[in-house]
Amino acid sequence: MPVIALVVQARDIPSYVQNIGETRGSQDVEIRARVAGFLHSIHFQEGRPVREGDLLYTIDDQPFRANLQQAEALLAQATAAWQKAQRDTNRLGPLKERRAISGQQFDDALAAERSAAASAQAAGAGVSNALIQLGYTRILAPISGVAGKTEVKPGNLVGQGQNTLLTTVSTLDPVHVRFSVSEQEYLGWRRRHPQDAPGQDRERDTFELVLADGVLHPHRGSIVFGDREVDAATGTFLLEASFPNPGNVIRPGQFARVRYAREVFTNSIPVPQRAVQELQATYAVYTVTPESKAEFRKVTLGPRVGDWYVVTSGLRPGETVVVDGIQKLQNGVPVSALVTNLVLETAPASRPAQP
Repeated sequence: MPVIALVVQARDIPSYVQNIGETRGSQDVEIRARVAGFLHSIHFQEGRPVREGDLLYTIDDQPFRANLQQAEALLAQATAAWQKAQRDTNRLGPLKERRAISGQQFDDALAAERSAAASAQAAGAGVSNALIQLGYTRILAPISGVAGKTEVKPGNLVGQGQNTLLTTVSTLDPVHVRFSVSEQEYLGWRRRHPQDAPGQDRERDTFELVLADGVLHPHRGSIVFGDREVDAATGTFLLEASFPNPGNVIRPGQFARVRYAREVFTNSIPVPQRAVQELQATYAVYTVTPESKAEFRKVTLGPRVGDWYVVTSGLRPGETVVVDGIQKLQNGVPVSALVTNLVLETAPASRPAQP
């Protein structure tokens, strides 16, 4: 009887927990117009890196310069009035000491000086505010990262009635992935790692990221955020993991699978699921004896890893297990085994993803 067989070997087999997540920048900053005006020019390339402090946009600043000049004129006027009130107070002080004037006249002059000082201070604040408003016409990058597409073009009116969104700048190295785990998985994790609360295992690098094309991200990540509560509607716990992202290969908005090893079965023997027969809650496989005969063998199974079972007892490393062609086999039937090189893949290919 021709069959396809596999020589089994003992190995350490991790059992993974996988969850679907969405990527986001470690910092995502929305750039908005803080003053109303017509957009004058754009100074960056969409989708290209920018550095903190780089000029991104300029808004027509002529009205704001005029407001600044007006505020400076009011400050000069208030300062002159304050200086005159100071001179009046200084002149009337000696006259009051010689009782040449009444105390009421000196008190009026002193009150006028204090009022003029307050007016000068208010005018100075008006100049500072005008300078701030003028500075808002030059919109700078608050962080280093990658700039998104611009939402406005030169000539558009921005900031009228609301703070208009201009673009978004994201820091992509490291990149963050937000995902949810079930309440049971969260409780299991805390029991296995009682010393590690979410957000406190930055140095552990226990999480892996599988990208949408099935390629394993070459860098491991760690949890940086755990929500304060379990979502009562879904029974899930929100987590966020951080992964190094050299070259900015991963971009915000991608879907990926975040996984970690729940446990590792040491020195275990994996066999394909299709090689296992189930009968009345017992499991068995066919092995090939040295005399090239089929032998019916009962086995004890552990958990399933993908399309494979972990055999905890009943098989020894180096034995040959029939993978295909077991439907017509019987115990002791001579077989002609074609040995395959089927291998349990516990991880996707580790080649780096290409942008």
